[in-house]
Amino acid sequence: MEKKEAYKKKIEAQLDEWKADIDKLKAKADKAKADARVNYSRHIEELKEKQAKARQKLKQLEDASEETWEGMKAGIEKARDEVKSSFNKFKDKF
Repeated sequence: MEKKEAYKKKIEAQLDEWKADIDKLKAKADKAKADARVNYSRHIEELKEKQAKARQKLKQLEDASEETWEGMKAGIEKARDEVKSSFNKFKDKF
């Protein structure tokens, strides 16, 4: 049980950190020119959607039994990696 809880907290912390970073990017995008703002907003929404999917996977982990949660890690890792990749690509453009 401790291993599952530690893993859950690790993923939650990463998602919370990215949420804060996304909020900072949104604040910068709001100050951009109109055409850039539309582009940035689209990317930010994409990031939020991927983050929501990762949080949904994390919720499924919370509900999983001790026997099944290990098998769920691959899906959670994939969702987390998608958020990370998208965030890094967008941050580099911004």
